Amino acid sequence: MQSTVRTTVSDPIDAVWKVLADHEGLSDWGPGISASLTTPGRAEPNGVGAVRRISTPLPAPAIVEEVTTFEPGRRLSYKALSGVPLRNYRCDVVLEEAGGGTAISYTVLADQRVPLVEKALTKVIAAGLLNGLVRAVRKAD
Repeated sequence: MQSTVRTTVSDPIDAVWKVLADHEGLSDWGPGISASLTTPGRAEPNGVGAVRRISTPLPAPAIVEEVTTFEPGRRLSYKALSGVPLRNYRCDVVLEEAGGGTAISYTVLADQRVPLVEKALTKVIAAGLLNGLVRAVRKAD
């Protein structure tokens, strides 16, 4: 099961990619978020194999994610290793040029166990992540 949300920003792809691929910069995505890179990627620090730890102000365990796809300026994918209540949780973010700006597609995928519950949750998560990315891109301007 998957949920995809899309938007277009006026910023160029390089500016959006810079924010998206900066794992420790996730701290700028929302109030109270803390992020750190716990394991660097194999070929480059933020690339495939990189593991990041994200804490929120909510009383919940930290989220630990591993980067699975890293195509600079184009695509970043990751999967949850822990801290997410969805089974087989993963995300795929695709960037495309859009008339001088950037079209962003944020997809959240997970196994469905309870009909409608995971679908609603993945939609909320995808929208929240996309909004956080857009907010961080605007802040970086």
